[in-house]
Amino acid sequence: MIVVKIGGGVGTGFDNLLRDMAGRKDVILVHGGSDFLNKLSDDMGVPPRFVTSPSGHTSRVTDEATLDLIRMAYAGSVNKGLVERLRKEGVNALGLSGIDGGLLRGKRKGSIRIVENGRVRILHGDHTGTVEEVNTSLLDLLLKGGYVPVITIPIEATDGGGLNADADRVAAAIASAVKADDLLLLTNKPGLLKDVKDDNSLIRSVAEHDIDQAMDIAEGRMKKKVLAAREALEGGVKRVVISNANAQRPIESALNGEGTVIC
Repeated sequence: MIVVKIGGGVGTGFDNLLRDMAGRKDVILVHGGSDFLNKLSDDMGVPPRFVTSPSGHTSRVTDEATLDLIRMAYAGSVNKGLVERLRKEGVNALGLSGIDGGLLRGKRKGSIRIVENGRVRILHGDHTGTVEEVNTSLLDLLLKGGYVPVITIPIEATDGGGLNADADRVAAAIASAVKADDLLLLTNKPGLLKDVKDDNSLIRSVAEHDIDQAMDIAEGRMKKKVLAAREALEGGVKRVVISNANAQRPIESALNGEGTVIC
């Protein structure tokens, strides 16, 4: 069993991944959609807003209007588009958000700590959370039925309603719950880089006890991927690979250790 997460940022292509999915059954696909959401937000007159936590993690501010756009972008256009294209490749794909069947559940944060103008402040009314429960019975049912789950946010709040959640950490929670051998985090970079501007500065391997050091090196969205890798390993996943989604065969390349291997 492998869990594959593909990002939805600028420069991340889906074409090679979809072709590489053909013929695979023991796989769960988790996807993002941030670039599409940003464009949709601008079109709908709700410009995206991002904040940084005291620990350096960047996240999207999710008010009620943004949460509604997440439903449209992630669970709607991107998810169903991927399912349609996978089925054309002969993959028996079935698209789900974390809310469907109570697949992914977590507590509502309600407020988050952010750094603004050099000062730490509390932002209230944020519809975000992290996955605490995975409905593995539902996933087992789908996998045994020959379906390939294609999963995205929002997740379900334990007090009802939907929540935004980081897709890399969602993938880590799923990989841990289904006892996956590998979690593949596919992105628009070849892996974790010493210098984010130099693709040749790839760090090829990170031992679990060196993840804190890797976190210090990571910049931007890569910090969440390293954090997700730590959570997956702590959850029993044997290996995490951060690799290039635009490789000719991205799943095969990642399984062969192309990218940054964390184990």
